[in-house]
Amino acid sequence: MVPPITGEGPDKSSRTIVLIPARLASTRLPQKPLLPIAGEPMIIHVWRRAMAARVGPVVVACAEPAIADAVRAAGGEAVLTDPALPSGTDRIFAALAALDPERRFERVVNLQGDLPTLEPAALRHALEPLDVLGTDMATLASPTEDPHEIADPNVVKAVIAFDAARPLLGRALYFTRASAPTGPGPIWHHIGIYAFRRDVLERFAALPPSPLEQRERLEQLRALENGISIGVRIVDVVPFGVDIPADLEKARRILENRA
Repeated sequence: MVPPITGEGPDKSSRTIVLIPARLASTRLPQKPLLPIAGEPMIIHVWRRAMAARVGPVVVACAEPAIADAVRAAGGEAVLTDPALPSGTDRIFAALAALDPERRFERVVNLQGDLPTLEPAALRHALEPLDVLGTDMATLASPTEDPHEIADPNVVKAVIAFDAARPLLGRALYFTRASAPTGPGPIWHHIGIYAFRRDVLERFAALPPSPLEQRERLEQLRALENGISIGVRIVDVVPFGVDIPADLEKARRILENRA
């Protein structure tokens, strides 16, 4: 079930900013941010849900002017970044430098632009490990017992050491496309939403790709290999991501039925 969008917008006094990297050059679904769902471009659905989380200002970090135009037409804020930037993390790093040279924002949430049914509370949950565990970065995971997900290398798994006093919070030991850990117990489906302390984002963006990152094709392993701690907050639902045409049709059915 897709949660309703509620709330009156972000807390403008917050020291947290939500940045949504977006580009048109998706190999599996070209023009993805601008594809229509329930009468609006996909990126606008994501922007509205991020606004509803009320954790701070929300800005779309665009690779192309067409995305910025769509966001601004909907009343949102957008910043243009170099289309040649290699990753979403590089894009939000560049956007942050352009938006906030005075360094007012202390925490940065990197939200994927292909999650049009995102539950706004997920962004608040993503910040919890920074506050409660004091980790450098934070992310989300959800339990799965689906054998297809467990075996699917496109579903990233998190290996987590939990805090006994806080069963929904833990520290990431590893991320992998394989099924891990072995033995009885849950498998944790990683959700690619990240919260950074600002200085950690700056450090991370300056690091070269690491060996395990290149082997698993998982950017977050660069952090772990360089001693950057990642806290994990467990949530009940994995946000539905749009990667291929079939996903787009599913998102349309979900959101158009709510309209």
